[in-house]
Amino acid sequence: MARTGSRRTVSLDAIVQAALKIADTEGLDELTIRRIASELGVGAMTLYGYVRSKDEILDAMADHVLGEVRFPDADSADPAAVLRAAATGFLNMMREHPSIVQLMTSRVTISMHSMEGGMEAVIARFLEAGLPPELAVRCYSFLITYALGFAGYQHPRPWGRADRPDGAELRRQRKHYYASLPATKFPSVVAIAEDLVDLPADSQFDFGIDCFIASVLATLKQDPS
Repeated sequence: MARTGSRRTVSLDAIVQAALKIADTEGLDELTIRRIASELGVGAMTLYGYVRSKDEILDAMADHVLGEVRFPDADSADPAAVLRAAATGFLNMMREHPSIVQLMTSRVTISMHSMEGGMEAVIARFLEAGLPPELAVRCYSFLITYALGFAGYQHPRPWGRADRPDGAELRRQRKHYYASLPATKFPSVVAIAEDLVDLPADSQFDFGIDCFIASVLATLKQDPS
């Protein structure tokens, strides 16, 4: 962004928003103080009036994303609906901000804002739905790590996204790749090429959540306390 002759107004929120835009579209490796300053149209030294280092910006990014995570409405008395809503909320957050996957696997964020939105709100829902404390913690652990792993796997494999307008063509290309491998070395892969295309598909995420919810409900039935 080019500078203008007028003095631009900068804030911590503006810095975080610019950092997220860069990191989500270009990757965390491209995120520097100088790059953020350029995006905002100010000098790099201006940013140091708000943050002391890139690490502070990374923490603020994680704080913002986790603190603002949104979860779909669900019947608070239905454990299955609550668990599915949490899974959807986590995955949507990581899709909206791909950089959060790398941030969450490389840093620990313990700010009040991030814990209130990304932890307290979720666990409170689980407890209200009737999950005992130990199971609530296990469910939280599974859902956030499952979403992290799936989002990280799917991001560079866009043919798995159901909302991609070019999804059908990407799937066709991937199927052709699998089917064209040497059948002598990859007989199984070639034989099920059409099914292998679904490895990063949204339906695979749903399948995993379905299996998880079935297990949780069975546990609740065995030990309703």
